[in-house]
Amino acid sequence: MEYKYYLVEKKGHIAWVWLNRPEKKNAMNPPAWKETIPIFEDLDEDENIRVVILAAKGSDFNTGLDLVEMMVELEELAAPVQSAGQRKTFMKKLLKLQDGLSCIEKCRKPVIAAVHGLCLGGGLDLITACDIRLASKDAKFSLLEASVGMVADVGVLQRIPNIIGQGHAREMAYSCRRITADKAMRINLVNEVYENYEELLKEAEILANEISVNSPLAVQASKVVFKYGIGKSVEDGLLFNAAVSNYTIPSNDVAAALKAFSEKRKPEFTGS
Repeated sequence: MEYKYYLVEKKGHIAWVWLNRPEKKNAMNPPAWKETIPIFEDLDEDENIRVVILAAKGSDFNTGLDLVEMMVELEELAAPVQSAGQRKTFMKKLLKLQDGLSCIEKCRKPVIAAVHGLCLGGGLDLITACDIRLASKDAKFSLLEASVGMVADVGVLQRIPNIIGQGHAREMAYSCRRITADKAMRINLVNEVYENYEELLKEAEILANEISVNSPLAVQASKVVFKYGIGKSVEDGLLFNAAVSNYTIPSNDVAAALKAFSEKRKPEFTGS
């Protein structure tokens, strides 16, 4: 299927989802929010896909909202006076924008964000919905909504504190500073920083391949446990973890691992 904003390529067990609007530095127009839902539903349902890499074409990963095009759909932003009905409509629109990013987090498959160049505003919302973030040395990040009179409202304020902590998250939100890739790694926004774009993509693929050879059942169940545990007590998390393990064991993957161990070879998992 062809998309207006994204390009999807499936290679073996890995799916590449490319932000593909390089002429606009991947600024997010309406399709950027709508197309993620069918894309990640498909990747979630495709049992051959085990890992997703989210990367971008062009000079920058993402420069945030394309305000000109988004104003066509979010005309309430410019209305000097709004009725209760208009606010109700705007609320519905915001919830749909949130769904366009939450679908990444809800996808059972691990998602690796490979970030180069600028990653601003909505781009930060996008990558904080992913499981793992990698960056090239030239990457710069900014939670910039306050600098244009807006509050970030599609997920980053909920997700980024769990990644970098409240102090760093609030500093980014209040100051709107652009932080370097090196600082992003120091505060745990990204796991690794690579020398250039080519090395970034290469290393993202290496990591994806390392994940893809492990049991899909176990990897996907781990993602479910991680997601459930956010904001929960350790006790609640442990109980849920036990229920997930009870659901996934025994399995053909466990049997394959035990057989491979006895034969002194690497297991081949089917995800069943």
